[in-house]
Amino acid sequence: MKKYSIALSGKQRRIMVLTGEPSGDFHAGALIRAMQRIDPCLDICGIGGPCMEASQVDVFFPIERLSAMGLTEVIFQFKHIKQAFDTFKYRLRTHPPDLIILIDYPGFNLRAAQYAKQKFNIPIFYYITPKVWAWKESRLKQIKLYVDHAALIFPFEEKLYKKAKIPSTYVGNPLMDDYPEHLAKPFSRSFLMGPSSLIGSDLMESGLIKSGSACLDQKEPKGPVIGLLPGSRRAEITNLLDIMLKAALKINDKKKKSRFLISAASSLHSELIDKILSPYHHTGLFEVVQGRPMEIFKRSDLLIAASGTVTLEAALCCLPTIIIYKMSPISHKIAKLLVKVKYAGLANLIAGKEVMPELLQNDATPEKISQRAFFMLKNLGDHENQLLVVRKLLGAPGASKRAARIALDLVK
Repeated sequence: MKKYSIALSGKQRRIMVLTGEPSGDFHAGALIRAMQRIDPCLDICGIGGPCMEASQVDVFFPIERLSAMGLTEVIFQFKHIKQAFDTFKYRLRTHPPDLIILIDYPGFNLRAAQYAKQKFNIPIFYYITPKVWAWKESRLKQIKLYVDHAALIFPFEEKLYKKAKIPSTYVGNPLMDDYPEHLAKPFSRSFLMGPSSLIGSDLMESGLIKSGSACLDQKEPKGPVIGLLPGSRRAEITNLLDIMLKAALKINDKKKKSRFLISAASSLHSELIDKILSPYHHTGLFEVVQGRPMEIFKRSDLLIAASGTVTLEAALCCLPTIIIYKMSPISHKIAKLLVKVKYAGLANLIAGKEVMPELLQNDATPEKISQRAFFMLKNLGDHENQLLVVRKLLGAPGASKRAARIALDLVK
């Protein structure tokens, strides 16, 4: 990897960071903190959310008005997207930055890069680049025209960018910093399923529990704890959460005393989650957990999660996960024509095989989800071990730090 030297000057450097959804905001916050450690005097503004705000960034447009996925879902968000772009153009005229950093959100960000490059010739740095390996490889032409340097977070991206002759560096995956190696070891399970459980078999060998025991506390057997992660976008929560809740009821019918933790990625979506959850309150099975998913990871035996970055986070913790996804019929038909990868889950793409089962579109039913959950709960240890390969393939921590050095070198 090329080494970048930072030449700090007396001039305060102004940087604009653009992202459009919670996962991008999270990675933006880490990158900004890494840049601020190198140069504490940076003047940073942008489109973002609470993570960027926590880093003392002037957020001139909030991401909660932008998060959408799928063609038909984005159409309903067009008004907000136009407002964001108009605000972006205004800020370029009134407070032109020395560098623009794009983080994911390619539909908006590539258009922003084109405008900034053609009108102001501002250096552009792309961190967490578009998933051209999955679909819209044509975006590489736009990136080559308007982006000065790309920081890649998946090892298989290097070949594509090299072939396209785009200046790029594989910096590693930022999730490696957030999920250190000790989290890859199996958690202490809330229950034990017998000899097929990794922890259960270990305890039997040690003599701490007897063969046939179903749990650590033999006086009061406990059921499994299952995390439900319906996504960070309103459309995802609307499409997926009720399916997850119905699957949960079926799981509890067979696995009594099951408990379910619902992830609310943003407090802004709590009202929507509560509305969908209200018909199920009487069951007493569900608990809503705010914020980042680590608390759910620590407490869960199994996850049922919307396809997205969170499934890779779960893989880095070796937490068995069922990936589900469902979008509008029109969006799905278009996706089938355009998407060219074998798997939807990032962990599966990195491993090159299905280490997390996928139930997509018509397969994302309460019946199929609950059946897969029953099978996985009997073989948790096997599923944990399959996920170890994902961490090995992603390399060393330090992605944000390496990306920060490249970014500041572009404006030295």
